[in-house]
Formats: sequence, C-alpha cells, structure tokens
Amino acid sequence: MQSRTVRFRQVDVFTSVPFKGNPLAVVFDADDLSADAMQAIARWTNLSETTFLLRPTDPAADYRVRIFTTSRELPFAGHPTLGTAHALLESGYTPKQPGRLVQQCGVGLVPIVERDTGAWAFAAPPARIRPLDDAQLQRLDAAFGRGVIDFTAPPCAVDNGVPWLVVRLNAAAGVLALAPDRNAMTALIADITTLGLAAYGPHIATDAGGAAPATFELRALLYGAENAEDPVTGSANAALACLLSVQNRRPGRSFTVRQGTVIGRDGRVFIDYDHDGTDARTWIGGHTVTIVDGTFRL
Repeated sequence: MQSRTVRFRQVDVFTSVPFKGNPLAVVFDADDLSADAMQAIARWTNLSETTFLLRPTDPAADYRVRIFTTSRELPFAGHPTLGTAHALLESGYTPKQPGRLVQQCGVGLVPIVERDTGAWAFAAPPARIRPLDDAQLQRLDAAFGRGVIDFTAPPCAVDNGVPWLVVRLNAAAGVLALAPDRNAMTALIADITTLGLAAYGPHIATDAGGAAPATFELRALLYGAENAEDPVTGSANAALACLLSVQNRRPGRSFTVRQGTVIGRDGRVFIDYDHDGTDARTWIGGHTVTIVDGTFRL
C-alpha cells in the first residue's frame, strides 16, 4: 500500500513552559484511518493520549476528534481537548465564532473558549456522581492509611466521559506524600469501575505569608492497564470541579490546581464557574505549547 504523509504536532498541555505539562500527539487529516490504525499509531507514540482530527459530522462543530490511549479509545479527555484545539488553531484554522471552538467527540459537542490570558478552556461535560458504599470506604481508608482522607467531603466516583475516584485529603502535603497500597487500590478501582484515583488536597499559605502555589494539589494515579501517574489531567480536574459544586465546597468562583509535582512536572489548571457568562458551566483551562511540528508517515 502506498504511504502518505499528514500534518502532525506534539504539544505540551497545561503549561506555558516546555516539558512541564502533559504531552499529546495530534494527527491531522485522519478521516480515512480505521479505528485499528488509530489505535496502532497511539500505541506507537506511547503517550497517554493521541488524537486524530477529522471533518465534523455535526454542522455546529468546528472539528471532530477521536481520542486514543495506548490501549483504548476514550469518548472524552481534558488535556487532549485543549491540546487538539491548540494544534488546530496554530495550523491556521479560523473558528466559526471568534474566540470560541466547538469540538465534536464521543460525549457530543464540547465548547472551548479563549480566556483573557490567552489560555483556552473547555466546558466540562455533565458528570454522573456515585458515592462509595461503606465497604468500599473502609477498603479505601485501609489502602491510604488511617487518618489521611478528609471524609467531610465523601469520596465519590465521578464520570464525565472518563471515570475517576475523587478523594479529598487533609492537605496538599499529604497528596504529595501519598503512597496507597497498589494491590488494594487496583482491586478497588476495578470494583468501582473507574480509570484511576484523583486525590487532591488544599495548599496552605506559610506562616511567613508566602503565597501558596495553587488552591489545590492533585495527583491522578492510574491502575490496571496504564498503571502509572498521569502528569496533568483535564478530566480529573473537571471531575473535581463538579464534585466541589455538588458538595458545596467551592473555594470561590475560580481557583487553580497544581499537578505533576511528584514526577517532575509543573502543570497548572485554571477552573472557572460560568466563565463566559452565557450559562452555568464549569470551565477547565490552561496553556499549551508546541514541542514538535512536522509530518507523520502513514
């Protein structure tokens, strides 16, 4: 079969500093690729996600995207949403509406808006929230170590297209030091059918008056096939933002999350409630930088 080349970018998401965010591979002009071919490419890039740009089938959308991990297709994911939008805009695409894109993906249409800072933010998809039962809570507490979890905010499974177990810890320091029993967590995550654990805790300003690096620290720990720590995770932060609303624990109209610290990254996620003023949405934003710009041989 004759090969062809398509445009390709590798970008770093949720950072304005190269190599400090979450990398994403973006393959353009992918309409004639089969799902098997996309999965093979995603496995080869060996990144947490690879996206494929296609022509939209919904007239309201600017573009359509398919999102693959190294082992599966996802209906939605956060850092691929922002990274794909960045790559498309940088390629010279003009949005149908200035300062606004509409992405078509497995969960439907996802609006993405430009912020005053130059970052872009996506509207978090609706989420399904399911509290853990008593037996699951006891297993979680044992896996973490007694006294680590802040149970005043009950741990919940939150699914916005990517399911996460969201757990609040007493402080950011506890998040950074977290080392739950992997075997116990692998079994629990399988039981509650989530992709992994999103553990978060509040940063506290120092007694000397030093500013906290962010409102919360978050770590996204994957279990099962991936079995790794995700550098910076849009869907997990969207799940957190949604759960904070439901539990009446919002720290304000907007807040920031730092992620990736333990693995040498320095991701920053900006969360706004009703950012664009049109409806009651939750917006998950961040900067993206391009690292590789070239072609991909198919």
